[in-house]
Amino acid sequence: VRRASACGIVRIGKEIMNELTNGDIQTKKGPVFTTAIIAGTMAVKKCHELIPFCHQLNLEKIHITILPVNEDCLEIRCHVTYFGKTGVEMEALTGVHVAALTIHDMCKAMSQDITIEKIRVIKKTGGKKDYEVKE
Repeated sequence: VRRASACGIVRIGKEIMNELTNGDIQTKKGPVFTTAIIAGTMAVKKCHELIPFCHQLNLEKIHITILPVNEDCLEIRCHVTYFGKTGVEMEALTGVHVAALTIHDMCKAMSQDITIEKIRVIKKTGGKKDYEVKE
């Protein structure tokens, strides 16, 4: 079993965070977090099409969460599970990146100051070396 988790921060600002109701932000384009989770999940499944030399994988599980960290930023986490001989770090990273880009795209009309920061692998297990960031 191979597992990888990645995370990243999207700094959207207080004004956009004030639009957060019932766990999501509604825009003219639709629900931001729901759309970002769908986009991130699709990107994980298409990682092999986006990054040369990544293998096409029959993934067991993809789970993406988006949660407020403080009054101006969100944290995205992507957890991927696979049964096979290759790791899934790139898939987890791709899920976070595309979810973050989707949030940026859907909120850019409200602010030009959105930043995407600190995207990294925070945990991987099942390969030659396990890894976990001590937060």
